[in-house]
Amino acid sequence: MLFKGRDATEKTTVVAQDELDEAGLTRQDEADMAEQGKRQQFNRNFGFWSTLGFTATLMATWEAVFFSNNTALLNGGPPTLVYGFIFCWLGSLATAASLAELVSMAPTSGGQYHWVAILAPPGHSKFLSWITGWVATLGWIANTAAGVFFAGTMVQGLLVLNYPNYVYAQWQGTLLLYAALLVSVFVNTVAARLLPKIESFVLVIHTCGFLAILVPLIYFAPHSSSASVFSEFSDAAGWSSNGLAWFVGLISANLPFIGYDGPCHMVEEVRNASTVVPWVMIFTVVLNGVLGFAVVVAFSFCVGNLENALTSPTGYDFIEVFYAATNSLAGSSVMTAVLIALVTCASFGFLASASRQTWAFARDRGLPCSNFLAHVDRRSKLPLRAVGFCAVCVALLGLINIGSTVAFNAIVSLTIAGLYGSYMIPIILLIMKRLNGEHIRWGPWRLPAGLAVNIYAVCFLIISIVFSFFPPGIPVTSISMNWSIVVFGGAVIFGLAYYVIRARKVYQGPIFEGPVAMRDEDALP
Repeated sequence: MLFKGRDATEKTTVVAQDELDEAGLTRQDEADMAEQGKRQQFNRNFGFWSTLGFTATLMATWEAVFFSNNTALLNGGPPTLVYGFIFCWLGSLATAASLAELVSMAPTSGGQYHWVAILAPPGHSKFLSWITGWVATLGWIANTAAGVFFAGTMVQGLLVLNYPNYVYAQWQGTLLLYAALLVSVFVNTVAARLLPKIESFVLVIHTCGFLAILVPLIYFAPHSSSASVFSEFSDAAGWSSNGLAWFVGLISANLPFIGYDGPCHMVEEVRNASTVVPWVMIFTVVLNGVLGFAVVVAFSFCVGNLENALTSPTGYDFIEVFYAATNSLAGSSVMTAVLIALVTCASFGFLASASRQTWAFARDRGLPCSNFLAHVDRRSKLPLRAVGFCAVCVALLGLINIGSTVAFNAIVSLTIAGLYGSYMIPIILLIMKRLNGEHIRWGPWRLPAGLAVNIYAVCFLIISIVFSFFPPGIPVTSISMNWSIVVFGGAVIFGLAYYVIRARKVYQGPIFEGPVAMRDEDALP
């Protein structure tokens, strides 16, 4: 299904085969772009391994286990972390597989909102597509802010560990956030041509860093009993039910799996995208899940005194655990530095995916200043304005951290609600089409037992979104309150207001730009 905007180009753009070769298109890529009515504007520099490196390091699953486990440890302790991780791993695999079918069917950088436009009933297609694109864009920008925030504040945690007289100041955390953001901007602009090679190299560091932290942690730390890890709930959050505490603690297991849709937004820069990207999504969730589960079990056995870890002056329980295990400032600092480096590298992918999502949505007139944001630099073949826009948004969000870390955390919590919401809408529409027996034009990658996997994915997403809005414990104060529901609701209401005032007049769904075709004399046999 193709869509024509007001200024859609009806004619086919004819180019020579050498121009297509220079862009890195295969015949399958050319056919996919033609079917979706999109012009090739980027060079396709990513292959399977570089895309796998991009996605695996972007998700940073085992790394995120260390700095996102706090809510799980409060709400049930290690058993919540262990069983919650398994639940989220299976749910993420089902969701990634469902999205993989969709990206194979329509491999464009728009991703979720483009698929919704294809799958939704005609009378609701435009609005559902737009709201999906809106929350997905917000989610990716918030995710970028979260990545550089973690990198900056972990540096502060090391300063607290090594210099007891250091005064933890929020404005310094914001400056360190900016430092990580500037590195990410540099990689996504000046060094962008090297990004596939950088991501392949970071994949090696991602794997080696796992061993560099896990081995000394297991070897030096005292070990808890199996019962304390797998069966003894210790609800320090005050809930009346262990089951409710477990669900609230799921946010700690969900955060390590955020971002498997990243390659969907880079899809117009991947060779053989309709086949490579689906397999990359599956392999990444499996690979990162294995590494992440190993860290979950090891950390649960090595956490030691839970109260000391949760009240660490560094702000991160894992830094306290590293120090208790090694009894060495140097050793714990090196282990933490590995995490800081890898989280900073993950931010490269966050910014890349956020900018491609922003660029694609602007290309289809979904955002304010769309004509400006949809520009692609002719020399670099990069959406530099979209990269700059996302970086400025993250920098402005960083200013909020100076006034209130609570307010900043509420904004970055848009990551789960925004991204998971954007996953859920197209999967629900896909389920409806399957149940109604409607024709679906599939891509080369399809799921066996697809309907069951889709339904499981939606159940998982609903549970995850609902409990992401719960406070981490009771009684609730202005400090402990989870303000994410207020921020998410406000962002959606603001978006709806913009849609009514402006977007509904200019957004008509994905714009048909005109397919690319080779000259007859250059056509492949």
